[in-house]
Amino acid sequence: MKSLFLSLAAMAMLVAAPVLAQEQAIGEKAPMITAPLMGIDGKANTLLNLKGGNGLLVIFSCNTCPFVVGNAHKTEGWEGRYNGLAELAESLNIGMVLVNSNEAKREGDDSLPAMKNHAMEAGYTMPYVVDEGSKLANACGARTTPHVYLYNSNLELAYRGAIDDNVNRAEEVKERYLDMAMRRMAEGKKIKTTETKAVGCSIKRVQR
Repeated sequence: MKSLFLSLAAMAMLVAAPVLAQEQAIGEKAPMITAPLMGIDGKANTLLNLKGGNGLLVIFSCNTCPFVVGNAHKTEGWEGRYNGLAELAESLNIGMVLVNSNEAKREGDDSLPAMKNHAMEAGYTMPYVVDEGSKLANACGARTTPHVYLYNSNLELAYRGAIDDNVNRAEEVKERYLDMAMRRMAEGKKIKTTETKAVGCSIKRVQR
């Protein structure tokens, strides 16, 4: 009886778990480029109008994940590097946007008001938008916060994965994956590393 109960419980969990799409392949077009994404400034944005002349950097992010915001002295988190990436993106004529897809926490830590407060406290210099129903995350196959998707001028995926190789300390970074991908893309050169493993908290999707 106990084994039957455990089997039924496991089946229930499988049914309830959201089905995740395959991660976008390098070279695929950005999805939902004209879908409105509400920003913390109260204006609707689209991936298309956020794109710069040389492309668009999309980072799936949130307000509370330690991989984003850090955890006391254990890890800095990647959020402290966002504004530097935004500055680099601007200099390379690449648009940038942070996307919050944590639909299951939309009434709490990842509500629009909470996003506004967090962006102000963190001093974000780039747009921060809501992905209602995690639709964009699902279309991209995004898994974590943070999860990077870098698109070229034709909105084709050029790089996907992590920002760099050290979430704990910026000064200990050895491989600046995103930085290098952005520079080479803007220069029209082949990106040497197009995919890395995204490390972070799972995107909090609503279970159906």
